[in-house]
Amino acid sequence: MGEAARKIDFIDARPTFTQADADELNTRFEGVETATMLKTLFAEDQLGTVGLVSSFGTEAAVLLHLVAKADPTVPVIFVDTLKMFPETLEYREQLIDELGIKNAQVVTPKADVLAEKDENGLRWSFDPDGCCEIRKVEPLARAKAGLDAWISGRKSFQSITRENLPRFEVKEGKLKINPLGDWTKDDLDAYFEEYDIPRHPLEEQGYLSVGCAPCTSKVKPGEDPRAGRWRGWDKTECGIHEDVTPLPGTDDNGANDPIF
Repeated sequence: MGEAARKIDFIDARPTFTQADADELNTRFEGVETATMLKTLFAEDQLGTVGLVSSFGTEAAVLLHLVAKADPTVPVIFVDTLKMFPETLEYREQLIDELGIKNAQVVTPKADVLAEKDENGLRWSFDPDGCCEIRKVEPLARAKAGLDAWISGRKSFQSITRENLPRFEVKEGKLKINPLGDWTKDDLDAYFEEYDIPRHPLEEQGYLSVGCAPCTSKVKPGEDPRAGRWRGWDKTECGIHEDVTPLPGTDDNGANDPIF
């Protein structure tokens, strides 16, 4: 039995994960291909309730394809902020159909919260952090409440704020998995080509990272792929992820994450 197929005992029946769990998983799956890692994790069924959180952005299809191949029944959670590009919503439907995703879920902001805190829908223009909080962070927190582990599409190369990204982290007792953390842009492009996966329709127009329409702009040559997000603001993340990822093995446990 190969190393990737070796079962581990410390996750069984655990209500929460610890940094030690993440450290052991990082060691165990170091150098193991992403597809093999995901198939092994799902087959062992030791993650508890797990879901993939996807923005259906410009690079999202690679992880969606990998997860769907490993287990198409894994829930795929999309936060519709009600400020998304129409192209993103259409792309989402296309990928769900073409990749055979069996459990696609959508979570939206609470109508009463929007009525109270963003009645005219323009909060993004003067308080982007507050807008993200009510339209993205809080809805996702509700969706993640029933998860023991969640899969993220973050990658180290996307910006300097995502350097030192491990495959496994622990945030508020939940295991956070970054299967593409060490992938490069070339790796992603090669995967798109190998499996003939459709690209996001806005990518060819210069939108290298796509979020909400009002806060997403085209990326200029030489800029980080995420430079077009919240341009002009001192802001690099929506609040779902912290700005700087600790080095693997540090005992952060999500202390720098926003309180949901």
